[in-house]
Amino acid sequence: FVDHAVANCKSNVLYKGALQGKDAHTVWVGDVLIQKAAVGTDSYEANRNLVLTDGARADSVPNLEIETGLIDGAGHASTTGRFDDEHLFYLMARGIDEKTARRLVVRGFLNEIVQQIGDEALQERLTDTIEEELAATEN
Repeated sequence: FVDHAVANCKSNVLYKGALQGKDAHTVWVGDVLIQKAAVGTDSYEANRNLVLTDGARADSVPNLEIETGLIDGAGHASTTGRFDDEHLFYLMARGIDEKTARRLVVRGFLNEIVQQIGDEALQERLTDTIEEELAATEN
């Protein structure tokens, strides 16, 4: 939930998910409120999902509530895409095995967010958690 309550607010929210497993399911609800006093606000929210296996599903429900017409911008977007076999082909054609290639694609997708954390120890812990999750489901 993002609540813009004063003039000239800015927000740019990005959520990302990578889903794997037959019954994997996520629902993202993004709520943005631009109150009457928040003139000059510029707000954007996005949800991006990478579906790694058959049966996985991602749903997005972006909501914007705008109480003033005097804003710079307000928008939202949502995408859900399957794992792209062309990415695998490109990497494997350069000598990278399939398991490593899959990990590289997922890491690349999620790394945009991990790099924005700004705390090296937390970034490392999150990267390790991603690696553990990928390793646990490769078998």
